[in-house]
Amino acid sequence: MTVRTNYAHGEPCWADLQTPDVAAAKDFYARVFGWTYQDFPTPDGRSYAQAFMNGRLVATIAPQGPLQPSGTPARWNIYFAAADAPALLDDAAYAGGTVQFRPEQVGDAGVLAFLAPPGGGTTGIWQAGTHYGSHLFNEPGALAWAELSTPEPQAAVGFFQQLFGHEVTEYPQDDGGSYTTLLIDGGEVAGVVPAEEGGEAAWQVYFGTADVRGAAAAAAQAGGEIVVEPDEHPADGSLTTIRDPQGAILSLIQVH
Repeated sequence: MTVRTNYAHGEPCWADLQTPDVAAAKDFYARVFGWTYQDFPTPDGRSYAQAFMNGRLVATIAPQGPLQPSGTPARWNIYFAAADAPALLDDAAYAGGTVQFRPEQVGDAGVLAFLAPPGGGTTGIWQAGTHYGSHLFNEPGALAWAELSTPEPQAAVGFFQQLFGHEVTEYPQDDGGSYTTLLIDGGEVAGVVPAEEGGEAAWQVYFGTADVRGAAAAAAQAGGEIVVEPDEHPADGSLTTIRDPQGAILSLIQVH
């Protein structure tokens, strides 16, 4: 079991779900992953839930912000660990990106911010305090990978290199494009891929599962939709993409 106690600057460290129906989302993901939960109140009288896999914290399910329009689909967010979030946000504009949410202290848990690279793609930034991120990584029911689809892949890669010091590896694709991975200390931590023509930039979040086909079937039985059917990939293992009943898209990848 890969238990994490910290994350390096530039590593994806956390994912959370913003949803219009926290209770329904809790039920759905419990049926897909077997998550258990601990609920906490929000300042406006609602609640959010911390999700646990085998007793270890792996995600948060939170209500959408009060200013989000009614009918906005749920969305998974990905967060990159940062040694100094305010300094990173100051650098983002010089690197060609956009600051979407200035750093804000979240109690003693840490510092939160959002930015986007050139071409778009909302990216969470997390400077750890008492909360450093997912306690499990690349394990069933836990964050396993993140991938940015963007109309400006080269600019986005350069942006992350400038901010985090990522090294990169290029994998040529059959269509003439390339799949780029971002590396920290020689280990691949995230991917960047060209968006389909006319497509907008967005992060795809991957969670691990011990049984992709079983998890996809459980998602469908729980009211979700299978967007990409489970497929066998000799190099990467089996994977699938699902949409939960509130509209959030999540990929599942076979681990162990």
